[in-house]
Amino acid sequence: MGRLFGTDGARGIAVTELTCELAMQIGRAAALVLTKKTSHKAKILIGKDTRISSDILESALCAGICSVGADAEILGVVPTPAVAFLVKERNADAGVMISASHNSVEFNGIKLFSSTGYKLSDEIEEEIEALILDNPGDITLKSHTEVGRITHSDTAVNDYIDHVCSSIDTDLSGLKVALDCANGSSSATAEKLFTRLGAEVMLLSSEPDGTNINLNCGSTHIDNLMAFVVDNGCDCGLAFDGDADRCLAVDENGELVDGDKLIAICAKAYKEQGRLKNNAAVVTVMTNLGFRYFAKDNGIDTITAGVGDRYVLEKMLEGGYNIGGEQSGHIIFLDDATTGDGQLSGARVLEILKNSGGKMSELADVMYKFPQVMINVRITPRDKEVWKNDSVITDLIEKHEQTLGESGRILVRESGTEPLIRVMIEGKDFSQINDMAVEIAETIKSRCAK
Repeated sequence: MGRLFGTDGARGIAVTELTCELAMQIGRAAALVLTKKTSHKAKILIGKDTRISSDILESALCAGICSVGADAEILGVVPTPAVAFLVKERNADAGVMISASHNSVEFNGIKLFSSTGYKLSDEIEEEIEALILDNPGDITLKSHTEVGRITHSDTAVNDYIDHVCSSIDTDLSGLKVALDCANGSSSATAEKLFTRLGAEVMLLSSEPDGTNINLNCGSTHIDNLMAFVVDNGCDCGLAFDGDADRCLAVDENGELVDGDKLIAICAKAYKEQGRLKNNAAVVTVMTNLGFRYFAKDNGIDTITAGVGDRYVLEKMLEGGYNIGGEQSGHIIFLDDATTGDGQLSGARVLEILKNSGGKMSELADVMYKFPQVMINVRITPRDKEVWKNDSVITDLIEKHEQTLGESGRILVRESGTEPLIRVMIEGKDFSQINDMAVEIAETIKSRCAK
């Protein structure tokens, strides 16, 4: 993890941690690093989610970008994957998304995209970090007529919707779908997109007011959608997060269909259609053990990446794979997109559902999910990485790993976006793994938690 950038961009409490000054410096440094090989006047696209702080950071980023001579084109409220798509579609030199994704409203973040529409490599992010933190004197400001211009796009939303719709070949008529927009970016796109694809749409949490993004709604608070689907007789429900780069589903019985199951559904369909490139799906170390059993039963290879859709993408590009993603609902369909796209994922699953002629619960049965326990422990900055060398903690983890053997697994890791240690255990006996997880979490908390 870098000094400014985590697994998904720079992130912190808006204005006090992710300050306007830092946003302006990120704008300057990103513009210089990402456009240093261009001979023309550079153009950078800027999108944002619905947080009250997004306008503030947008202004700071625009100031930074234009102060070093690049132009800034403001896209308005759009999903993160819209920025990735439009950067490449419009031949821009870079893209910026202002969002803290699934985090609560006080947080915000800055995600950067290259001219190809892909998130930046660690090396490029480190170069930007070094310019901001180590060599700010190397940032040369423009003046007179050399400063950049700010323009506004009024077609970004429609252009993105056109793109997603062009990727789906099936008329979704006859499907009744509930969409939880998390009061975020998909509030600007989801109803029009899925209605255009033919589905009957019912909306939840689609009235953002700047303060209610992810507030008891969306993919991180899915209980409301579970109840809504059953109460309204929907065929399924889709839940997005704040910037709509992830999607989770709910079947007709109100049962959760998480990212692991959605990837399994899509990988199986792609294999049957002869579209699964190199006969593999890319998942992460957090992916449920049940996925590996599913893959083996269906003759599909499993490729494992680190946590974060950028690392999934790296594996996909390295191996020429076209489906990959995370349990959280970040799913990449590399034939159609350069990053995780919640609405594309949802539309793809609905396409498979419609063509199957069956029910969502039947599709989800493709994979048995091992019981899993996840506990988050908040830590202080000084304890980052230090806990790994605490023998009391590591010995306890090793003891429980030996008890589980091949019938389960333990993964303890730091979050890339929050000051947390995540304790995750899977196994056949829920009571057993829950006791183990609690013991490990309490031990970490007693030795290095806030």
